[in-house]
Amino acid sequence: MESLETSEPEKLNPFNNLFLARGFYTGRNDWWIYILGIFLAIIGYVVAQIIIIVPLMGVATNHGLSLSEITKNPNILFNPEAMGMNRSVMLALLMLMFVFCLLGLFVAIRFIHRKTISSVISGFEKIRWSRYFFSFTVWSLLLIILTVISYYSAPEELEIRFQLKPFLILLLVACIFIPIQTATEEILFRGYLMQGLGIGSKNGLMPLITTSVLFGLMHGANPETEAFGFATMMPYYMSFGLFLGLITLLDEGLELAMGIHCANNLISSLLVTSKNSVLQTDAVFYQKTEDPGGEIYAWLVMAAICFGILYVKYRWKNWNVIIK
Repeated sequence: MESLETSEPEKLNPFNNLFLARGFYTGRNDWWIYILGIFLAIIGYVVAQIIIIVPLMGVATNHGLSLSEITKNPNILFNPEAMGMNRSVMLALLMLMFVFCLLGLFVAIRFIHRKTISSVISGFEKIRWSRYFFSFTVWSLLLIILTVISYYSAPEELEIRFQLKPFLILLLVACIFIPIQTATEEILFRGYLMQGLGIGSKNGLMPLITTSVLFGLMHGANPETEAFGFATMMPYYMSFGLFLGLITLLDEGLELAMGIHCANNLISSLLVTSKNSVLQTDAVFYQKTEDPGGEIYAWLVMAAICFGILYVKYRWKNWNVIIK
């Protein structure tokens, strides 16, 4: 039986980046297989969306929402307040789409590419879980510190809405599903696509830019984008993708990016929610006034601090791993 990871010594390695090189040397890498893999991931997402939307349409009409209202604003189906649904149940339904997306991507990687999942996560033989948990901890602490500073500097902007029972349910749902959701996005963009585009372009710079742009565009349907405008939110989403992609190439694996992304979504969903937040949760705080400009500035400061900590800890010296 053919091995999941096959090495072909006769192929000339165009990379000095272990992560991109591992994608190059393992499994089958025909361009059409990557297209098929993306198609399977999208199919998984769409199938889950259909499964979810059909019953949600029934809930919406029973709650008094008209078809014209839903057509005008499809995102209303995923607004628990407008739908009269429990926030944590809605969160679980939203996250279910990523479970199916990951399943489709797994089928492509495992059975069509004949690769292991670890080969699209790390340039090393084993996934470096210590890196995942370290970056998760760093970003979580930065988010908590930012929230505390925000509360004490402008307490009128953050309303405490903590209720033990709803929060504990949220904690359970978020801890189960959000790591899957963020891992799916990281494996798809910074793993699968980064390696595939790297093989096609024979460098790391083009995949870094392309996946960052695609990552931003994927969030174009988020409520924040609709509320604050494409021009306001896309720089944030794309710069977040660029930040995670840069770390992935420098560290030659996805572990740090996965940890940061998971902490960002998980801790945010537990701490703060707002009117236009994509994740409407029973968080500790409700933000009364939204300031996307200020939030983007705060994010840039956090990203700079986080990058500095990671740079010092892991002593990245070879910047050529980003280019080639």
